[in-house]
Amino acid sequence: MHFARLFLTIGLLAMTQPATARNFIADKYPDSLLYDAPVEVVPGVWTAIGATQPQTYENAGHNNNLSFIVTDAGVVVINGSAAYLLAKALHDEIKKITDQPVVLVINENGQGHAMLGNSYWADQGVAILAHEDAAAEFEDRAPQNLASLQNRLKERAEGTRIVMPTETFTDKKILNIGGVRIEVINFGAAHSPGDTSVWLPQKKLVIAGDIAFHERTPPIFANTIVIDWIETFETKFIPLGATYVIPGHGHPTNMAQVTKYTTGYLRFLRQQIRDYMDAGGDLAGSYYVDQGIYAGMHTFSELGTRNAGRVFEQMEFE
Repeated sequence: MHFARLFLTIGLLAMTQPATARNFIADKYPDSLLYDAPVEVVPGVWTAIGATQPQTYENAGHNNNLSFIVTDAGVVVINGSAAYLLAKALHDEIKKITDQPVVLVINENGQGHAMLGNSYWADQGVAILAHEDAAAEFEDRAPQNLASLQNRLKERAEGTRIVMPTETFTDKKILNIGGVRIEVINFGAAHSPGDTSVWLPQKKLVIAGDIAFHERTPPIFANTIVIDWIETFETKFIPLGATYVIPGHGHPTNMAQVTKYTTGYLRFLRQQIRDYMDAGGDLAGSYYVDQGIYAGMHTFSELGTRNAGRVFEQMEFE
């Protein structure tokens, strides 16, 4: 489907229909370990949209978006993916689209589903770039992430091993590959250490990474400072002025939609917790504040109560 039509259809559906809390969704591409086949979002930019649910054996760990940019001088992949065989499955799809080699992989953060697939790309001799904080996060947590993946994916985790990025950056790295300007940016504190977005100014498209969510509940980790995430998103990410947004999770969309599902949710939850605290509520009850208007987001049943408790713990000390 041509993207203009796809974009309009997704946008209209998202704006007119409430999300449905579906945490176990049928595989859309049974011939591949990918959850769904790549789609061309704008000319030369593709993404394989992951399941908006937790990682499972059935989705082979593909629960985030795996994107790539095709240029005249090679392909740039955004996200190493969750596993060796999953990265190989993505590469198989890239080879159907172009004869250009993959010349760079960019990890969007230090989580396992962004970096554990580095093992495949390293075996292909591809350079791997990540933010320095994401690399440090992965180095610290990689053994635990790998063990968890192997337990979950079983034989589908075969070949996966810990491989660090070959290069790191601090704030921004600007690349020009095949006539395409690619800005690799860390906007600041957001969802997890070293969150990385890839901005294509010529195409008015941002591959956002996990600074931006669509359709599924953003997880608030123990090291996620929600007020900082909101500030980073609203003062640095939105001003990009992107027309098209490929979020870390969920279908490609626009800035208004990822705002609704990211800082819209985070601001709403903070207000619910503020009202609850002002009424004398304690931590034990904070898990159950009313999140009804967002409860239809995918993964809400896994994350909603935990998110509320973590926001309460943060707001206690503001």
